[in-house]
Amino acid sequence: MNFPQKEKYTAEDLVSIVEILRAPGGCPWDREQTHASIRKNLLEETYEAVEAIDAQDTELLKEELGDVLLQVVFHAQLEREQGSFDFDDVCDGVVRKMIVRHPHVFGDVTVNGTRDVLRNWDAIKKATKHQTSQTEVLRSVASSLPALMRAQKVRHKAAASEPFAAENCAHEAYQALEALQSGDSRGEALGKLLFAAVGLADKAGVDAEEELTRACESFIQAFSAREETANRKE
Repeated sequence: MNFPQKEKYTAEDLVSIVEILRAPGGCPWDREQTHASIRKNLLEETYEAVEAIDAQDTELLKEELGDVLLQVVFHAQLEREQGSFDFDDVCDGVVRKMIVRHPHVFGDVTVNGTRDVLRNWDAIKKATKHQTSQTEVLRSVASSLPALMRAQKVRHKAAASEPFAAENCAHEAYQALEALQSGDSRGEALGKLLFAAVGLADKAGVDAEEELTRACESFIQAFSAREETANRKE
């Protein structure tokens, strides 16, 4: 099949390409895929886009965002075939969400900076999702998130109704360390220690996931330096 040659393709062309790949006579591999079978692809492509951001590589970011968009279009096509929704419905939904959650831009609400924007965002999100308790808000944090990221989101949202001090987290950490040293339920104690550390990060206003990434890189660099020094002595 010949696809129209253009100087520049658009999102509509991407939707058409995926539809062709999934149609009879298309690509056997693409026709076999399901939401579950390509679930990991969406995760991998997202992480690769994040890596391009971290590397400040504009050309790579352009490519990786295209790969992420392909995953979105593919999942939408699977639902289109079932008569559920299509890519246009996905776009319609997110546009409507942005309008509703930015009343200070598209409505008559007045805000006094970013803090007000975030407070309004959380309140609107809670209302539109019909969450009547803070527990429901906490349970809405996706369990599929990396554990460290999920832990910080849970602690941050919990703090909205039950503010905590750094001393609370330090006490949690101390109790976890005592349990860890006693040898009882070490796995559980270690989990509580990590959760307390995340609380300290949130209270300090830093991103635990990013700081742990930096710590990993610092460890690798220090390890490499020690290894090079040892090799020179041999």
